[in-house]
Amino acid sequence: MFTIDAHLDLSMNALEWNRDLTRPLEEINAREHGLTDKPDRGNAVVSLPDLRKGNIGLVVATQIARFVSRDNPLPGWHSPEQAWAQTQGQLAWYKAMEAKGEMVQITDLASLENHLHLWMQDPAPSSAKAIGYILSLEGADSIVNMDNLHISWQNGLRALGPAHYGPGRYAQGTDATGFLGTKGKELLREMEQLNIILDATHLCDDSFWEALDHFNGHVWASHNNCRALVNHNRQYSDDQLKALIARDAVIGGALDAWMMVPNWQRGVSTPQEMACSLDVLIDHLDHICQLAGNSLHVGIGSDLDGAFGREQCPYDLHSIADLQLLKEKLSKRGYSNLDIQHVFHGNWLRFLRRAWGN
Repeated sequence: MFTIDAHLDLSMNALEWNRDLTRPLEEINAREHGLTDKPDRGNAVVSLPDLRKGNIGLVVATQIARFVSRDNPLPGWHSPEQAWAQTQGQLAWYKAMEAKGEMVQITDLASLENHLHLWMQDPAPSSAKAIGYILSLEGADSIVNMDNLHISWQNGLRALGPAHYGPGRYAQGTDATGFLGTKGKELLREMEQLNIILDATHLCDDSFWEALDHFNGHVWASHNNCRALVNHNRQYSDDQLKALIARDAVIGGALDAWMMVPNWQRGVSTPQEMACSLDVLIDHLDHICQLAGNSLHVGIGSDLDGAFGREQCPYDLHSIADLQLLKEKLSKRGYSNLDIQHVFHGNWLRFLRRAWGN
């Protein structure tokens, strides 16, 4: 089934992990054998060939670069200008992939529909097709000022999450508290004028509610799970999920094990011992469907290359292509074929057609 993944950190992996994503997974992981500088060395599950194997023809692909002040212990850049430069390097990688015919940027309704025709109707094998990508910015710290936002839009930016982990320049993120402030509200106003999608993912509770109050554009949560199942501020409460549903948002289920099962200990727990399988993702998706009363607000936002790999993802997933296993699992849980289409691509497409159709 044609699949949309609403959250992959492809350029971060290409540049900061030094992975040649045009190569097969086996080759990428073999080249990392013995490396210990990253927690997931040798455990990658994402490559462009494996996206094609899984019929994942469209992704939301990120730029990401955090600014950190002197008292912020998180990794990041020491000035917004450095963060901006990092995101521009990431953009250059996407452009290089376009030049090579590996990827194609999707920015509007016409390019979306042309790409869907290629993947869903053209009989050519998936291995011969470019992966479509919608450019997203995860954390707005690199937006030095609103001129940078306009430059980013011209370069194809179509979705933006104002914060990532910790305190941000425009909003507060995971494990932080607090509100948007004047700069955050200005960012939302400019995003609304440019029709940039607000990605509510990672916003702390305070900033989440304030953002919804001050932003009248289109909202999604690209990779979020349910606090009712894993009690941590990274997940969203039922009230937050209901608020997103009321805005006709789509919430992408994420496959980072610590977000899927409670009591995960990083570097200690294993997917097998914690019973973290693809069925657990369906638990989260089903929880949202029960809140909504339908299957119209869930999708896939795997985050499968978000600084983890096989050591911290469902034990029955060895490659991102294995997302196709969800089809049979959803069917066994009573989901109709139409429901399954909604999860795999239909809901994201409905959202994009509405957002870009005006």
